[in-house]
Amino acid sequence: MSAQYSLRNYATITGAYWAFTLTDGAIRMLVVLYFHQLGYTPLAIASLFLFYEFFGIITNLVGGWLGARFGLNITLHTGMALQVFALLMLTVPAEYLGIVYVMVAQALSGIAKDLNKMSAKASIKRFVPQEASNTLFKWVAVLTGSKNTLKGVGYFLGGLLLTLYSFQTALFILAGGLFAVLLLTWFTLPRELGKTKSKAKFSQLFAHDPLINWLAAARFFLFGARDVWFVVALPVYLNTTLNWTYEQIGSFFALWIIGYGIIQALSPKLLNYRKQQHAAPNGKTAQHLASILFFVPAIMAIALYLNLDANTIIIVGLSLFAILFAINSAVHSYLIIEWSDHDKVALNVGFYYMANAGGRLTGTLLSGLLFQYYGLIACLIAASLFIASAALLSKKLGAVPDNT
Repeated sequence: MSAQYSLRNYATITGAYWAFTLTDGAIRMLVVLYFHQLGYTPLAIASLFLFYEFFGIITNLVGGWLGARFGLNITLHTGMALQVFALLMLTVPAEYLGIVYVMVAQALSGIAKDLNKMSAKASIKRFVPQEASNTLFKWVAVLTGSKNTLKGVGYFLGGLLLTLYSFQTALFILAGGLFAVLLLTWFTLPRELGKTKSKAKFSQLFAHDPLINWLAAARFFLFGARDVWFVVALPVYLNTTLNWTYEQIGSFFALWIIGYGIIQALSPKLLNYRKQQHAAPNGKTAQHLASILFFVPAIMAIALYLNLDANTIIIVGLSLFAILFAINSAVHSYLIIEWSDHDKVALNVGFYYMANAGGRLTGTLLSGLLFQYYGLIACLIAASLFIASAALLSKKLGAVPDNT
């Protein structure tokens, strides 16, 4: 496979991933703000995303097998088509937007997101020579980082669209844009992308390599730690306690995620592995980063308990959290692809992001529950405990040889 051909396919996948991510961030902000506007409690808003995360668990598990069996091109575009349908489902009149109905629409969106993400990240392994670990790290970091930057733009876009248009009109705009991208990319990616030479067996769904299992377990707690205070608790806290407007909340979340994505994309340079003996990070890197990250939400909880200026705590604390979490996440995303064989990459990535979705589901539910009954400080304490668990589990990764 020529370098030019690989780069073209990588650019196409990245573009599709970008377009999808814009709609994913926008719909999340639209749903949180719109249903808060309608008077839904934080726990009720969190429940709207229950199926989104739950079906993400199933999708990642089965999606890896589907990608290996039928090709990542199919799973990538199936995800985009499902997202278009999910967006259109929410365009019905407001009186039909009951909790169950929205949960079903979010379930389809969750399936779509994880099919798209699994397909995009697993595809990279096909375009990088097996011995080029440093190149793989950079490509994974750029894809993941740029995706999160665009998700931040999506948060801003969601808040902006809700300000300029009705909820339903905003969704029509998002659906139309994503459908146009789907048509453009359908004919450009190779049909056999990601399909294994031998048919993947359904029994291969669960990873058998202990290394993959430990990494997935650490990922569960890492992303649970983020979502337990970031998804529901923080935007509602900013609105009800600090009196931020919807535009301010949307802009703040957008800037945070954009910055988070930029840090992810720059992770190879920030870790400065070119000047080190090793070409790319290893398991010890993930362990050390999680250990440092533990202190950020813990210190934020203490500062809020002492009644220090909440606006300063949120802005400074989130900035530090973004930097450390972004680098940690980029290292994780690289390790799962680097440690997977070419023929098992879709299966392993699917299994790994199943754990990711499980952490997000747990974090989302706890975000609404803990905030409603105990407040933001409780959510931050829970985040610290989750990160501590991720750090402890990452000790198993630290014993892995550098050339694994």
